[in-house]
Order: sequence, then C-alpha cells, then structure tokens
Amino acid sequence: MARPTLAPADAAKDLTGWSVSSGDRPAIERALKFVDFNTAFAFMTRVALKAETMDHHPEWSNVYNRVTVLLTTHDAGGVTDLDTTMARFIDDAAKALGGE
Repeated sequence: MARPTLAPADAAKDLTGWSVSSGDRPAIERALKFVDFNTAFAFMTRVALKAETMDHHPEWSNVYNRVTVLLTTHDAGGVTDLDTTMARFIDDAAKALGGE
C-alpha cells in the first residue's frame, strides 16, 4: 500500500522554521545553527538515533555549527506524515540544545 503524500506547502505551514525545498522533488527543509560543532554533532546524533527507530532518515549536511536538513519520503515520492513527525522531533532536539 502506497503511503499518502502531503503537499510540501501544507506540511511546512504547521512547522516553525521549515520551508518547501527549492530542489527538484517534493521536500521540506530547515537550516539550524548551534553554538559550536560539538553541539551540532550532538544534535545530529540525537536525530540519527530517532531516524533508526523510525526507519526514516534525513538528508543533511553539517558545516561547523550549521546543520541543514531535508526531509522527503523517497518510496512515496514526496512528503508524508513520517516527514512531519521527524520534523517535530528535529525541532524539539534543536530547541533542547539551543539551536536556532
């Protein structure tokens, strides 16, 4: 059974700091900034552990204290409830570590 997809704009509107990706596929994204590299890495570790339990992994990059996250559900060809659930977890993890 195919997973239902959401319009990225609809998914992002209820998420603070998230926007529709300008890339070539439906996705939502967020850029975060932390106090230093160690804090950014701690954030990524928290998200990685959650991603494993959800079997849903973000696309991301890290440069020093900045982390950029892109969420899409590859097998559904767009944004799903998995992405919004992960986005909310990411928001909570970032907030706990002082990310902005």
